[in-house]
Amino acid sequence: MTNRFIIADANKCIGCKTCEIACVMSHANDINMTSDNFNPRLRVIKGMNVTVPVMCRQCDNAPCANACPTDAIIRKNNSIQVIQERCIGCKTCVIACPFGAMSVVTQNLGFDQARGSEQYQTQALKCDLCAENPNGPACVSVCPTKTLTLVEPRAVDKMIQEKQRRTALEEMNIFIQL
Repeated sequence: MTNRFIIADANKCIGCKTCEIACVMSHANDINMTSDNFNPRLRVIKGMNVTVPVMCRQCDNAPCANACPTDAIIRKNNSIQVIQERCIGCKTCVIACPFGAMSVVTQNLGFDQARGSEQYQTQALKCDLCAENPNGPACVSVCPTKTLTLVEPRAVDKMIQEKQRRTALEEMNIFIQL
């Protein structure tokens, strides 16, 4: 079973971080928004010659899910998602992810009058393709340069077929030239 995933075209990215903001807003869940609680599920990485968002690749055999000791990371609705109630913040998923797309954060939920103290929540964060958003991934829809593309499984199959066709034609041309 192949999952949907998002790809980024580094040639188009201008590093504006609009995707990060859209991601945070899509997952805000009534949290007091502060710089401490600004935790996008993707990160725009700026290098010397390239700027590109890095996010979960929605792996078919997800190393993060395989490593999670509490089964908090599952496949649901064609994406890999975290069940926060099961997450214990152990960071095993962070270590297992080959793309650096997982993070574990502690968010300040604010002062709880009943308990008389600040309340915190530790959770693993990763791109879930905005599973709760009926319009799909927020980052894709807001990107001003159309850097991000949501790839559906059937599109991958078409890409593979096109590459195979081109390869066959190239090999045929080489054979004809001989």
